[in-house]
Amino acid sequence: MTPPAAPYVLGIDTDATTLREADHLLQALAVELALPEGVFGCTHLVRDGRPRIALSLADGTEPVPRTARDRLTARGYALRDGAWDATGRAVLYPGADRATGTLTLAELLARSAIDRVTVLGTPEEPGPDTRLNTRDHVRPHWQDGRLVLAAMPAAGGVLVPFEDPDPTPCCAVH
Repeated sequence: MTPPAAPYVLGIDTDATTLREADHLLQALAVELALPEGVFGCTHLVRDGRPRIALSLADGTEPVPRTARDRLTARGYALRDGAWDATGRAVLYPGADRATGTLTLAELLARSAIDRVTVLGTPEEPGPDTRLNTRDHVRPHWQDGRLVLAAMPAAGGVLVPFEDPDPTPCCAVH
């Protein structure tokens, strides 16, 4: 799988400051704009004078429809052709809705656009029968043109995605 490239990628500047906020915005826009199932929707950390999380939308084969661009502009979003970087964090991707529950890695790769799973701290890739408890929150990243999910070992001999669906805010216990 290769990440869609400009002009097939629509960048959307936002005021989102958390990944959770950006995820919800991206999912809401996909519904509101009636985007097809094969769309890739990613988040991108923007570190300039106004740190924020921008979004990108693409289906890989054709530009985002002009009507979607018009509706986003009417809502006050600044748009650009292309994403902020090539390592976007995928929230929407083919098969994302089927990456739920506990699956073998072979099932995950067959059901979704994810190309590969890596395990933090290990040089080799896990076997296809390795089980992954998705926690219903699978956010792969683009790496060298492939959609890659970073995972880590968890209790019970399974893997879990590295990104926690309910992270504890920094300094929450202070």
